[in-house]
Amino acid sequence: MRSESLADAGRRIALLRALFVCLFLLLAARAAHLTVVSERGAFRGKGQLEGVMILPATRGLIVDRNGVEMALSTQASSVYMLPSDFDGNAKNLDALANALNINPKALRERLRGRKRFTFVRRWVSDEVATRIEALDLPGVGIISEPRRAYPADELASSLLGFANIDGIGVRGIEAQENEWLTGTPVRTPVERDARGRLLARELVAPVSSSGGDVALTIDMAMQAEAETALRDAIKKRGALGGFVVTMDPRTGEILALAESPGFNPNQFRTVDYKKTGSRAFHDALEPGSVMKAFLVAAALDAGAIKSNQRFDTGDGTMQLPGKKIRDHHPYGVIDPSKILQVSSNIGTVMIAQKLGPEAHYNALVRFGFGRHSGSGFPSESNGLLRGWKNWKPIDHATVSYGQGIGVTAVQLAAAMCALASDGQLRTPRLVSARRRVGGEWEPTAVDEPRRVVKQEVAASVMSMLETVVSADGTGRKAALKGLRVAGKTGTAQKLDVKRRRYSNTRYGAWFMGAAPAEDPKLVIVAMLDEPKGWAHGGGDVAAPLFAKVAAGQLAHLGILTKAEPIPASKRPELLAKAKPSLQKAKPIKLAAGTNKSAEKTSALNKPRTKAKPTATNVSAKKTAVTKLPHVAAPPVAPSSARASTVLSIVENNNEPVLIPDFRGETVQSVRDMARREAISLEIRGEGLAIHQAPTPGTIVYGMNKRVRVSFSADGGQGG
Repeated sequence: MRSESLADAGRRIALLRALFVCLFLLLAARAAHLTVVSERGAFRGKGQLEGVMILPATRGLIVDRNGVEMALSTQASSVYMLPSDFDGNAKNLDALANALNINPKALRERLRGRKRFTFVRRWVSDEVATRIEALDLPGVGIISEPRRAYPADELASSLLGFANIDGIGVRGIEAQENEWLTGTPVRTPVERDARGRLLARELVAPVSSSGGDVALTIDMAMQAEAETALRDAIKKRGALGGFVVTMDPRTGEILALAESPGFNPNQFRTVDYKKTGSRAFHDALEPGSVMKAFLVAAALDAGAIKSNQRFDTGDGTMQLPGKKIRDHHPYGVIDPSKILQVSSNIGTVMIAQKLGPEAHYNALVRFGFGRHSGSGFPSESNGLLRGWKNWKPIDHATVSYGQGIGVTAVQLAAAMCALASDGQLRTPRLVSARRRVGGEWEPTAVDEPRRVVKQEVAASVMSMLETVVSADGTGRKAALKGLRVAGKTGTAQKLDVKRRRYSNTRYGAWFMGAAPAEDPKLVIVAMLDEPKGWAHGGGDVAAPLFAKVAAGQLAHLGILTKAEPIPASKRPELLAKAKPSLQKAKPIKLAAGTNKSAEKTSALNKPRTKAKPTATNVSAKKTAVTKLPHVAAPPVAPSSARASTVLSIVENNNEPVLIPDFRGETVQSVRDMARREAISLEIRGEGLAIHQAPTPGTIVYGMNKRVRVSFSADGGQGG
């Protein structure tokens, strides 16, 4: 019996021992699970590491040629979540959504299925970050990461582009230099506390390699001059937009590239991506008559024409198969310099015919058209230049004066630089130097210039282009006080895609120029897109923009000048005496026996309102005469082939008057203009004015204020 009791006791002891062993093993397993296997338990142990988080490196600086910071990296707060630690009940989710000012349902959908580290909202304000931290939600926290900042906001925005939220350059210089600017990603050891909050910032210092820095050729002071002048011109002219490109012809460096409308790269997420590109690089536009300069240079270089050769442009019209080419006025027999000065389409076509399509095409290619400039700017357009074998005679003609060809503003500026630098084409440069972290600036490689035309040809064409900026030239409003300017105007009709024809109301106004002409320091291309009003040509709206930009930018080079349009007169010494009257004209009483029809016409032409002072620029010293806009006028007797006289004379008939340019205007327009200046008219014919005597710019006094104007049904059109 006793032995049985002892046996039972032994079994119970063994059982207890087994139970203790099992219990011990269970506790050991649980302990191992909590300290090794379970992620939650592991991070309840103090100092246990979570792993490594990869963050973008600090992006390198972008500075201008003088070291002014254009783009830099700052630190921004972002909200993150560890979904495994977040208690996604409705209360916590609503609190988080309210703090972030987002819809709770949208937040729930965004977090659905997420199991690892995720950003809830990037780049939040300090106020939002404070609200998030105050909530103290498990698994939710704030982390600091690099953010790109652009101190000048919209200044040079189209050129700079922007880097996206992940620190990758996607537009402009940021994209072009992305590989250099991007450093080694930050590999940050992180840990979290019992509430799932990352402690990397506080406990572990991340080690990173920042990106390299880039110095541009841009001068931010010149950039500001260009953008200010461009904004003012767009506002004044009611244009859709425009751009200005400034280059140093001696080096090919782009000193300024202004575009409008622009955007603020600090707010790129709120801007349509399509509106963040650079039109000066991306848009191939018809340039109009600025292309005439390169044709003349090509023809002179090839020996197809001589600089003193004469071309008979006849009555201002030329018939080609499929189209009649017109000039703004009949110019008669003129040489290449005069062709450029007055922008004769007919003279230009005659030169193109002398050169031939193949040689013309090859010259345009040498000047850099039809291919990208080599600047390296992302998505730069090649322009539009069809092969010469596809040109019909009318195609060759229109290409010669800038229709049927597409160029970018940068291509045009580079080509003008070739003329301004002895006939050598240089690759446009945007990046002047680069440096690594802690290193020295290393200049970028400079391409060797390529000769486009002979040095003497380039010098000859530049002299011709100086006549454009003269009293008789189309670019007189591009003049600078005390400096010689060489340039060319262009007015390009825009294509109406729906109607499949060129529009008569939408234009691109261009001017390209170099100053000082004898030793060019700057080449500037200015363009306004669809300026409104009667004055929409390159000479009227783009040339003054050039002058304002040039004056401001030259001041930064120590050359002081100002925009000073040249009056449209060959006798500037008399302009100080010429003060076109702004008084209301009053008809005088006619002597007995005076022609009754003339008296009736004079009365009908009596002005109803005072002429607006803004229509004619009048000063005490000089007077710049501009075309007046067409205004409503009382009906007049129909014109006829017989001469008729309209009298409208101011009381002070000794006051000098500068004779306007009536050529190209209708009979009614000529009457309106003459009435404002109190000029008597002798009208012959009908249609558009083709000839007048005295010539435009003549100063007349007293009873000599009488002009004979001849009209023709075949008038000219602008080129």
